[in-house]
Amino acid sequence: MAIYLTKESKVLVQGMTGGEGMKHTRRMLAAGTDIVGGVNPRKAGRSVDFDDRAVPVFGSVADGMRSTGADVSVVFVPPAFAKAAVIEAADAGIGLAVVITEGIPVHDSVAFTAYAASKGTRVIGPNCPGLITPGQANAGIIPADITKPGRIGLVSKSGTLTYQLMYELRDIGFSTCVGIGGDPVVGTSHIDCLAAFQDDPDTELVVLIGEIGGDAEERAAAYIRDHVTKPVVGYIAGFTAPEGKTMGHAGAIVSGSSGTAAAKKAALEAVGVAVGSTPTETARLVLDRLGAQEAASDVTHR
Repeated sequence: MAIYLTKESKVLVQGMTGGEGMKHTRRMLAAGTDIVGGVNPRKAGRSVDFDDRAVPVFGSVADGMRSTGADVSVVFVPPAFAKAAVIEAADAGIGLAVVITEGIPVHDSVAFTAYAASKGTRVIGPNCPGLITPGQANAGIIPADITKPGRIGLVSKSGTLTYQLMYELRDIGFSTCVGIGGDPVVGTSHIDCLAAFQDDPDTELVVLIGEIGGDAEERAAAYIRDHVTKPVVGYIAGFTAPEGKTMGHAGAIVSGSSGTAAAKKAALEAVGVAVGSTPTETARLVLDRLGAQEAASDVTHR
């Protein structure tokens, strides 16, 4: 099992014929993703060779979906065209749009995430690394060779920390890793992923990676308290960030005590989430929780 993305997913790449689109389409194919087409109105009818596979280019997302049955789109278009690309995908009825593009104006993100939601399209991102279900499919730019299939679910604002935790816990492996992006407006939240992991029978523990700025982690803590029965381990980036400064992602703005790493850590710990002070300590907490879970299971079944 997995959330949002499986080996059955059929993926279109909007912007596949650009430099980034070409590079990452090749990597996604190598990870086993079923890339069924690219989208570029100026190059419709052509195909692009990726090693031993020729991938057709369609003039629109709707054309690609009609021809291939695609249900996922990965967006690699420049920031100025991202809003139109997501609206096009939503109008076509795509189930999942993964928006890798960074630097999208916030008002555009507000518009296309709301529009997509009204059409029943889940948006992951923008400004995100995408998501991977190891051993099945990879939609985005997450390295596919640093972990394996397993029983940990991961949801993260940070791409780099996603990769680090995947590597640190590679011996156990992951059900799905979702990089939701760190912009002020994103289409899929920590809470959305927590709910999906809670319902996934093959996810035994969830790792939640947050960062300074906003209140997403505090809201996630309240959701965990009321709805999540699986163990959750957290990490918050930004303990050394100075107050009043914009740090890294556009959403990471701290004012006074609001949005600080300490406040987020306290909120999560208050609902039973173990929060690491470093990524390596976070990985150790995961191992401890899984070990305790296994020990409890052994006692129950004696």
